[in-house]
Amino acid sequence: MDRALARDLCEALASARDLAREWLEEGVETYDRNTSSRTLSSTPAALEARRSPEASQQAAEGGAQRGEAERSSSKADARSEAESSEPSEVNRRAAAQQFSLVPEARPWPERPTLAEVRAALGECTRCRLAQGRTQIVFGDGDPAADLLFVGEGPGEQEDLQGIPFVGRAGELLTQMIEKGLGVPRRGVYICNIVKCRPPQNRTPLGDEVASCRPFLDGQIDAVRPRVIVALGKPATSLLLGRDVSITRVRGTWQEYRGTPLMPTFHPAFVLRQYTPDNRRLVWEDLKAALARARELGARI
Repeated sequence: MDRALARDLCEALASARDLAREWLEEGVETYDRNTSSRTLSSTPAALEARRSPEASQQAAEGGAQRGEAERSSSKADARSEAESSEPSEVNRRAAAQQFSLVPEARPWPERPTLAEVRAALGECTRCRLAQGRTQIVFGDGDPAADLLFVGEGPGEQEDLQGIPFVGRAGELLTQMIEKGLGVPRRGVYICNIVKCRPPQNRTPLGDEVASCRPFLDGQIDAVRPRVIVALGKPATSLLLGRDVSITRVRGTWQEYRGTPLMPTFHPAFVLRQYTPDNRRLVWEDLKAALARARELGARI
């Protein structure tokens, strides 16, 4: 096989793999929005036009002869396409609003204890999530941990037990920490963006995140970890203050309020796509987080 052709095929396969992973992690709508322009430019007609300018000119001339009826149909299709793109724009504005909402003032000293933060949270009714919860899921682990993990929100088992990451995704996270890193789960600290389970495990809404954010920041201030690990797109987007693609930022060092931040895939995503490649990527991210924590003086 020609080397140039082989290289092109490898690049195409790598691109398809990355797009599929992004689709699975972030949803069909994001996938469609990000790939629509690529799809239009890679159709057989477009490829043929690039190979043969003469063919492209002939096609254009033939299209001009189809008459007013086809032009009217094209205009209708264009209007339909524009209308179908409006919900995506609405969703983008809603996502942006999440990071513009101002959280309430933090009612504790600069260096609080976890007990002070939990006491300030109280039996919280600051947002609608309180209506459907069984109990608040605050956090779990070492109050002076060097590694702090942040997820999205409690699931069914977490809501029942009052402890974060105790369902199937939590079991996988525990194995990653204990068997992979050689650190007991009780030696790290684990919490979520929101402290109450969203209905049907949906992504927390902007005002719900804003209501809980002071308490997440309070937990970080109290624990003072050397490294934060953000699990999945929602946690990473919140901590970075912008909507991000987890497939693009995972494995790259970021920062949150002066603390090194390592984004990686959520354990629930790894369970859905339990491939050697995904497990390897998360393993590399966690090893990098542990190594950075040790460079900064951690003794775990």
